[in-house]
Formats: sequence, C-alpha cells, structure tokens
Amino acid sequence: MLAETLICPPSRPPAQPALQTPMGIDAVRALIADEVRAVDALISKRLHSEVLLINQLGHYIINSGGKRLRPQLLVLSARAFGYAGTQHINLAAVIEFIHTATLLHDDVVDGSDLRRGRDTANALWGNEASVLVGDFLYSRAFEMMVDAGSIRIMEILASTTNTIAEGEVMQLLNCNDPDTTEERYLNVIHCKTAKLFEAAAQLGAVISARPAFEEQAMASYGMHLGTAFQLIDDVLDYSASPLEMGKNVGDDLAEGKPTLPLIHAMRVGTSAQAAVIRHAIENGGRENIAAVTEAIESTGAIAYTARAAHAEARKAVAALAVIPDSPYRDALYALAEFSVSRNY
Repeated sequence: MLAETLICPPSRPPAQPALQTPMGIDAVRALIADEVRAVDALISKRLHSEVLLINQLGHYIINSGGKRLRPQLLVLSARAFGYAGTQHINLAAVIEFIHTATLLHDDVVDGSDLRRGRDTANALWGNEASVLVGDFLYSRAFEMMVDAGSIRIMEILASTTNTIAEGEVMQLLNCNDPDTTEERYLNVIHCKTAKLFEAAAQLGAVISARPAFEEQAMASYGMHLGTAFQLIDDVLDYSASPLEMGKNVGDDLAEGKPTLPLIHAMRVGTSAQAAVIRHAIENGGRENIAAVTEAIESTGAIAYTARAAHAEARKAVAALAVIPDSPYRDALYALAEFSVSRNY
C-alpha cells in the first residue's frame, strides 16, 4: 500500500476548447444560494428519524462535502422556465436523497473506505447499517414524492430509480471483465449516473408545465451533462491527486472496473500493454498501477476520454437552444463547462 502513495499521477490531458459560458461556477452558486439553503434545510428536516443511528449516519453522508450538483440542476431548470412555486425545493431534496442512497449502496458493493477525502459510512458503521440507511433514504424520497401530488413526477422518479438499479447491476456484471466494450460501458454510465441528472433537469420543466419539446430538451441536457460528468471522473481517477479527488488514484482499477481510459488503452496499445491492463481488470488491486498508468498515458487514453466528455458537454449545451434566454439558462451553460473543467 505504501508504494501506491509514491506513484505520481499522469499529466493533465490537453486543454479542450472552452464552451464559452457567460458565468463561472461561483456565480451559479450565488444565483441560487437562497434556494440551495432552503433545499439543505429541508434535507436536514426530512432526514430526521427517531432512530439515532439513522440520524448519525444520514447526517454524516449528507454533509460530507458533496457538490449538490443534481439538486442545483433541478432548481436552475425550474427557474429557467420562470417557475415561482416551492415544489422545486422539495424535489431537489428528493433528488439528493436518491443520490445519497446510491452512494451508500455503491460504497458497500465496491468495498470502498474513502469518499471525498473522508471515511465512507460503511467503513465507520459497517455494511449492514449503510445498506439499511440507504434504504431509509430511498423510502423517505418516495414519501416526499407523494407530497408533490403528481403522477407524472412519480412516473419519472420511479423509472429513474429503476434505471439506476439496472445500471448498478450492469456495472457489477462488467467488473473484472476486460472484454467490456465502450458501448457497454457508456450504457452503464447512462443508466447509473446520467439518468438522475436527466430526471433533475426534466422535472424543472415538468413542474413548470412546459410543452413536451422543452421537457425533452431538458432531459437531453441532463443526460449529456451527467455523461460528461462521469467521463471526467474517469479522467480524474488517473490524473488527479488523491487530495484533489478525495480518493486514491486508480480506485476504479482496484475494484476491477473497466472504465473508458482502460478500454481505450487496451484497444490502441501494444499487446503487452493490453495484457497488463487485462490482468489488472481481471484481478483488481493496484499491484500493476504503475504499468497501467504508463499505458494509459502513452496511448492518449486520458485525452481520448476528455474529448468524449467535452463532446457530451457540447451536446448538453446544444439542447439548451430552445430554452428561453435568462441568467438561469446562462447558469446551465456554466454547469456544462464546470462538468468538464473541474479537477475534483
């Protein structure tokens, strides 16, 4: 394990063309600061349980430094359509509960002990408590969905959670399988990660009673944004420092996950490089992390994955063309830029 900390991550991928966003991420946060505070207050309120362990573990994971990107996306989507009610606050909290539940379950499945630079909940309280509190968050989210009083909202969120579960199972099937194709991997991303982004963006249009074409445009924006976000996570898994990412370099490899940098490096690298990566995926662990990262670097796999992420971000931006011009639409542009320019 000591050797892992001495391995320098590969150099950053070449800079990609900017998306020409009119504001930065700090301006985005300032634009909706009051509403995000309202979401956080509602999360704290609805997280409460008479069971002490649920309170402890739930508050720990909810307050562990997440970006709150998905609830912010829902708030921005609603406000971009001029929504003036309060349902977006409730649904933003629902989205965050669903996201947090998936994190709890993921860390158990992956055997992770570090997330966002902190011990995972399962490392502190055990797998059983993490799974059960994840279940509590799912059930609380559905309880809050009922408050919305909309079958359409229930349909979207029920379908979303079902798709996420399917994506998690597909990822499990891909683990330790070096023959996973790029198409199969992208399908996992769309189901497991991007689907919740899609739902968050779409719901902003739904509660604003927008026509079908605008609702679909926001769904498309969210799907492409979420895909870009995950692809950059793949890049950072091999190019960011543990301090920046809050996890160890090569965590996905250690879990036997064939992410896009590995898939590309096997496809275009030498037979020896492909064999090293194949062995690493099949067996997990970090024993060959130096050879794997060298193969990723020499084959341009990081740059290839970054280009794929930027292509997704541009598709997200293109989907916004039908949305009315406003500071909130500008902020949605900025989220697309942030998704591919971030280093954490």
